[in-house]
Amino acid sequence: MPIPHEIPVGARIVARTLEGVDPVDHRMKFRDYVGHVRSWDGQKLEMTRDAAANGSRPEQRVTIPADAIVTIKPVPERSMTRPRP
Repeated sequence: MPIPHEIPVGARIVARTLEGVDPVDHRMKFRDYVGHVRSWDGQKLEMTRDAAANGSRPEQRVTIPADAIVTIKPVPERSMTRPRP
């Protein structure tokens, strides 16, 4: 999927980046960043990364260079309902 030329501010997306080859299993490794777009100029993506659902990571501001991005896809907003105990 090609990287879009324009991404609306506030859109919730997942940006997949290439981390490199794992030295142990020799497989390509990727990292996904899910969050809301702050800006996109075709050279760098600035976004607010969502906090982890389990609370292990707080919300973060991240900047991702365009050449590190493998793909960008829209994702729906998180459900606000909590599972029953």
